[in-house]
Amino acid sequence: MTAPPRAVLFDLDGTLLDTAPDLARALNRVRVDDGLAPLPFATIRPHVSHGSTALIALGFDLEPGTPAFENRRQRLLDAYHAEVAVESRLFPGMHEVLATLEARGLAWGIVTNKPGWLTAPLLAALALDRRAACVVSGDTTPRAKPHPDPLLAAAAAIGLPSAACLYVGDAERDVAAARAAGMAVLVALYGYLAPGDEPARWGATACIEQAADILAWL
Repeated sequence: MTAPPRAVLFDLDGTLLDTAPDLARALNRVRVDDGLAPLPFATIRPHVSHGSTALIALGFDLEPGTPAFENRRQRLLDAYHAEVAVESRLFPGMHEVLATLEARGLAWGIVTNKPGWLTAPLLAALALDRRAACVVSGDTTPRAKPHPDPLLAAAAAIGLPSAACLYVGDAERDVAAARAAGMAVLVALYGYLAPGDEPARWGATACIEQAADILAWL
């Protein structure tokens, strides 16, 4: 990136917000209702960025697309929606990052694969919906990440060329989407990385250890 970014776009789960406690509770509620023991939080956390399908695959020995799988996935989503922001918070240091962006007149927005019916109440509960310059959810555009369409839509909503935006995410699909959109991209190593992930091989602009490291790119 030859010039400092004029806007920063964030993935939601595992990058901007630590939502794993609420999602883990929802998954374990479904397991307990089915007569299974709760899974340890440490087991669930690395899978949160990959959504409800990954969580149900983790929690139950079922094939995606089957009625039993979809039944549990919908129950997970309903349980999560009912308590979407009980323990979810900005990651440490992220409050200062957002405040710095706003103080410098730099726009920031959210691009997530979480569907809008879950994204909107979560952001509203944390009073972030009124601060974000744009929110692009998983069903805002016909194609979600790793396709670049959501990131391109976010840049257009802010009124900037995509090359003027910096994207921050914690999954390989975030890097792929940002690269395809022509954006610089940082990998949040503090996010929900699985033991087998190799973020250094994803082709990101850089990897960051903590949210405050984003400020070095401004």
